[in-house]
Amino acid sequence: MILRRSHLAAGHLPLLPIPLLWMILALLLPATTPPMCHGKTVGPSDPLQVQLQPEQGLPEPRAYMPDAQHLDFVYHDHEELTRFLRATSARYPNLTALYSIGKSIQGRDLWVMVVSSSPYEHMVGKPDVKYVGNIHGNEPVGREMLLHLIQYFVTSYNSDQYVKWLLDNTRIHILPTMNPDGYAVSKEGTCDGGQGRYNARGFDLNRNFPDYFKQNNKRGQPETDAVKDWISKIQFVLSGSLHGGALVASYPYDNTPNSRICRSSALCAMFQTYSAAPSLTPDDDVFKHLSLVYARNHAKMSRGVACKSATPAFENGITNGAAWYPLTGGMQDYNYVWYGCMEITLEISCCKFPPAYELKKYWEDNQLSLIKFLAEAHRGVQGFVFDPAGMPIERASIKIKGRDVGFQTTKYGEFWRILLPGYYKVEVFAEGFAPREVEFVIVEQHPTLLNVTLQPSKRIEGIGAVGPAGIGPGGLGVGGVGGVGVGPGSLYRPIQTPQHYRPPVPPYAGAASNDNGIFSTISNGLNSLYSNIFG
Repeated sequence: MILRRSHLAAGHLPLLPIPLLWMILALLLPATTPPMCHGKTVGPSDPLQVQLQPEQGLPEPRAYMPDAQHLDFVYHDHEELTRFLRATSARYPNLTALYSIGKSIQGRDLWVMVVSSSPYEHMVGKPDVKYVGNIHGNEPVGREMLLHLIQYFVTSYNSDQYVKWLLDNTRIHILPTMNPDGYAVSKEGTCDGGQGRYNARGFDLNRNFPDYFKQNNKRGQPETDAVKDWISKIQFVLSGSLHGGALVASYPYDNTPNSRICRSSALCAMFQTYSAAPSLTPDDDVFKHLSLVYARNHAKMSRGVACKSATPAFENGITNGAAWYPLTGGMQDYNYVWYGCMEITLEISCCKFPPAYELKKYWEDNQLSLIKFLAEAHRGVQGFVFDPAGMPIERASIKIKGRDVGFQTTKYGEFWRILLPGYYKVEVFAEGFAPREVEFVIVEQHPTLLNVTLQPSKRIEGIGAVGPAGIGPGGLGVGGVGGVGVGPGSLYRPIQTPQHYRPPVPPYAGAASNDNGIFSTISNGLNSLYSNIFG
């Protein structure tokens, strides 16, 4: 007979001799009252105002029972992964939805599982967040951690108050494998090297995105094209990309403008590449905070211990990407600059493809971090942009003053921005409306709710358009922030309003990147070698 914890919880005990019964109870009862991590809601009318403070650790992972279609701590090939996701979606239809964002070169689906109390529909006012695993095929620990995270969410929703709050107030999209073809040719137990790292055409998918600092001429791949299309359709607030080969949380920028100093020499560019200078975003304080949230909730990461004697150690378990080693075409920079999504890279295993018997320990190390990181989407400011009739304004451009990477509203007029406590100003622009600047305060305990109403631009013959009462946010009379009226009867339009606010674009290091000499070859080879070693 197999004794399960559910028998004890239901009060059904098998008929056993008393001494044996007491021995069994002594072994099982301590595990029935694990410490919890709680979220405290303030009230049903404002479910997002919560205090995110862990009291104790989360419960230990459950003992998985194969006859209950649960997940074992083993590596799952694509067919097994697909069966698990489909079975989970069928078993928990009120908490999960499964969809594919595209296919790999070899025709494998890029599955995404939504885990939320509203899996099929966007919850107005609730943010979308995501995890992406296995972008490098030979780094599959993240792939398995995300499967176990899905399992933990759906099995803990009714018993863990923190998980219930998170799923009630967030839509979590999980892409366990972005590179299933690479995984298919990788080998368990291989800690270094490049076999399986690339997609079926030999492209590194984490070097295949458009780059802010340097022109990326690598041909786009189906896997990266699918992800780009995905994040263009959903306004993700927060994201984590799971890798292996180190133990660190790495934050943008991954690339650096420094190579433009050395445009005339491939040799200069090569040595400049390895100068390890930080490349900081306007939101550096937030990115450091997000990285520390993951590292400090991880069992080991925040210690900053090097994986090997010859590899770097990271203070507090975090690093700026470019300070570690620069790369062109990375996914986290693309998420941030193009769409305002705050993504960090999570290197969660010193060995790229460790033996399967170590997976349970990796889950225990990362479980709390994976959950607490997603909750950070509820930090900062959130709200709506409306017109005077109370209708939402879609694709309004928003920027926090002094932070020149912006974002846009959804079709419901929603916006979110992760910020640390302090005083801020938000600038809001929309075509046909006078721009507006609003001051607000961020506190630690809960997000700030901020609704902004924009007034239509006014027409004044001979002058053009101005804001309400003839005064735009940027001055008196003519146009406010971003531009002026353009003629009689015209509507105010900001001059060259970008789709997303970005920092001034640095010139591409065209000459350096196009050199075909021996030093350029050496530089590219060193980049590849460094990537194969570290992640």
